[in-house]
Amino acid sequence: MEIILCDDSEMDRKHLRNLLEEYKNKQEEKFNFIEFSSGQELCSAKEVLANCAIVFLDINMEKQDGLKTAIQLKTLYPEILIVLVTAYMGYVLEGYKVKASRFLLKDDLEHTLGECMDSLLEELHRKNRYVDFSFVEGERRLPVDDILYIETAKHKNIFYTKKQTYTIYKKLDELERELEGAGFVRAHQSFLVNMRYIDKISSYVLRLITGKEISVPKARYQEVKRSFALYKGAV
Repeated sequence: MEIILCDDSEMDRKHLRNLLEEYKNKQEEKFNFIEFSSGQELCSAKEVLANCAIVFLDINMEKQDGLKTAIQLKTLYPEILIVLVTAYMGYVLEGYKVKASRFLLKDDLEHTLGECMDSLLEELHRKNRYVDFSFVEGERRLPVDDILYIETAKHKNIFYTKKQTYTIYKKLDELERELEGAGFVRAHQSFLVNMRYIDKISSYVLRLITGKEISVPKARYQEVKRSFALYKGAV
């Protein structure tokens, strides 16, 4: 697995790499680390990026900062997982805007990096996870990441995927249990949402990257926000 470290501080890159090396030594998976000292240099390395799974990206870099770099990377390589690393907490909200997977503070890496890597590897493994359901349309095997959300409609539930919809006569409670640990949140009594596709949650409304908006009841709102924050690594 290719992991990129991009930071204009050689000392900070070395520190991050040492921590990742320690983590790697405890894992069965093999990692290769590639270092870059600028956002421009990274964005021009197309062959490297095409085979990369995770990018650790410093926000405060000269010439081209990490936020601008992250936008370029996500535009060209939307499947790459980006971890924004900085010394300043004030950039968390900006991190959400560029759809970063995680946000880490430099002075707390010793305590947060391991959990961050656990979460990223789980997400990468989940991309290869499939679920089997007996839909009205017939037996289907769906990649978990293809499911945007599930909505209850009378006595049935509708799976909204990237390409089409499927209908199933099964309770949403059962579907929630079957998809436990796959990154879904019960945003409403009638909605089970894949957090991968949440754009933001505010004013009791959950908005997906597709533009779809779902009302979140007041009694459920704080728990939904917390679940999403944990998923994004902000708490």
